Amino acid sequence: MTDAAATIPEHAKVTELVSRLEDRIGELRGIFDYHTKIEKLEEFEVATADPSFWADNDRAQKLLREQATLKKIVGEIDGAQQVFDDGRELYELGREESDRDSILEAWVGLERADELLAKLEFRRMLGGAHDQDSALLSINAGAGGVDSQDWAEMLLRMYQRWGERHGFGVSVLDIQEGEQAGIRGAELSIEGEYAYGWLRSEIGVHRLVRISPFDSQARRQTSFASVMVLPDLGESDDLDIEVNPADLRVDKYRASGAGGQHVNKTESAVRLTHGPTGIVVACQLERSQHKNMATAMRMLKARLWEVEQKKREQEISALEGDKKSIEWGSQIRSYVIHPYQQVNDHRTELKQSNVSAVLDGDLDPFMEAFLLMQG
Repeated sequence: MTDAAATIPEHAKVTELVSRLEDRIGELRGIFDYHTKIEKLEEFEVATADPSFWADNDRAQKLLREQATLKKIVGEIDGAQQVFDDGRELYELGREESDRDSILEAWVGLERADELLAKLEFRRMLGGAHDQDSALLSINAGAGGVDSQDWAEMLLRMYQRWGERHGFGVSVLDIQEGEQAGIRGAELSIEGEYAYGWLRSEIGVHRLVRISPFDSQARRQTSFASVMVLPDLGESDDLDIEVNPADLRVDKYRASGAGGQHVNKTESAVRLTHGPTGIVVACQLERSQHKNMATAMRMLKARLWEVEQKKREQEISALEGDKKSIEWGSQIRSYVIHPYQQVNDHRTELKQSNVSAVLDGDLDPFMEAFLLMQG
């Protein structure tokens, strides 16, 4: 029911909002190439109905993922359009009938359409070549000894909680336990649409200031851990990344740490060392050595993609001159628990006092501020 005390918006205000919403819907259809996506979905419907569709299971899964992505975007645009149409039609009917409640309900609907379109417009910030991909996230403890290893484990939990809040599939691919507490490093797979687009805002060094729980004199300690995020490029055929088997050293070993005792009985874990670059990746997620090998190869290709991207960026920088960039060693955010409570992002200057909520995965305000700054 509508609020009896609510004020009916002026007709000019409503018509101005209706006109603005119409324009924004039209722009979004163009930006997201709506009609091409509709045609592509029709092609998918025909392809999935073909009895031979499942003959190549890997290809079928890839097409289904692409179909799901297209359906989601089209569905969001259609949903915003429907809310807008309903609101506009209800307003016109309310005006004709001089029905105050209908006019107020229509205004609420038009404001809702405004919110839905704003979310779609923000999605434009995630327009990078691989923003819509899943992500591979690495955490490594830095200076600070056992406190930094404990801090790395806290960050691991923070990103796990963030991924779970967003409905992403979160898996720990590899973990190196600390000797006394915490972890020396970990590799996470975060599967879902636009996971990389969101998480690339986290690349850099994260700093923690607190009273050390490992110091018998309860002194304040500053700890560091670095975070790297790469797009999970999967088995994409579009990538010009080849790995020569002769360049690889393959080590097979028993999985360690959390993961169930069953994984420790056989040498199912896999570590790959790429000779030309020195890149090392490892996976111990699955019981199957074959599956761990496949995942490790995906991780390696993502790292090699990063190497190529950095080469191109350096070439462009040499042509354009110096420009500000986010590098692996840059300190991007501080989490202060003592002597006061605050999380401070040094790039966007966004500050939050609820440190516990941030460490429990409430990272969206920081990510959104970063993306808006980049846009």
